Amino acid sequence: MAFISLKGLEKSVPTKPSPTWLLRRITLDIADGEFVTIMGPSGAGKSTLLNILGFYDHSWEGEYWLNDEPVHKLKAKDRAALNKATVGFVFQQFHLLDDLTVAENIEVPLRYRDLKSSEREAKVADALDRFGIVGKKDLFPSQLSGGQQQLVAIARATIAAPKLLLADEPTGNLHSDQGREIMNLFKKLNDEGTTIIQVTHSEENAARGDRVIRLKDGWLAT
Repeated sequence: MAFISLKGLEKSVPTKPSPTWLLRRITLDIADGEFVTIMGPSGAGKSTLLNILGFYDHSWEGEYWLNDEPVHKLKAKDRAALNKATVGFVFQQFHLLDDLTVAENIEVPLRYRDLKSSEREAKVADALDRFGIVGKKDLFPSQLSGGQQQLVAIARATIAAPKLLLADEPTGNLHSDQGREIMNLFKKLNDEGTTIIQVTHSEENAARGDRVIRLKDGWLAT
């Protein structure tokens, strides 16, 4: 079975006189270790699909299998556990916690795991070194540039070694050099075995992956 398998996935919101469909009959397989890009015009359903894959949206219909687990059948607590064990999410707006330092932000996902504080500290130290932000560890998000904030967000998303990394316009707020740096990091993570699904408008970023999935008006475009 594919690492991710969607079967007849649909999402609508209630409007009058009839519902507004955001996704229609999405059937899609993604292999373990793939680097996939989702593209399409604004309103096509890209972020909606990513939010469903990342467990941020639970009101949808159809089947969603993740690593052989039937997400569509799981109870809320089991979905949450699968999410924490499997998924990392990188947002366009960073979503860092303003009152935590860089090191504390990166540590957040590890707090959900049964790790000693010394183990958490070691993993944070490794992440700071890997992403070249050791000198920023005691700063707060407001003291960082956009590119630095995104590096922290990616470090946080990947520190628990998720099998699946989701990224919603990860370079949208960055200048071109910073964007290329982020994509180089993604490519390295993918080469190490992480499955990556990114939403982007950038053809250059899309070219870094294995294939492009296009959406239009909530449908898979053929």
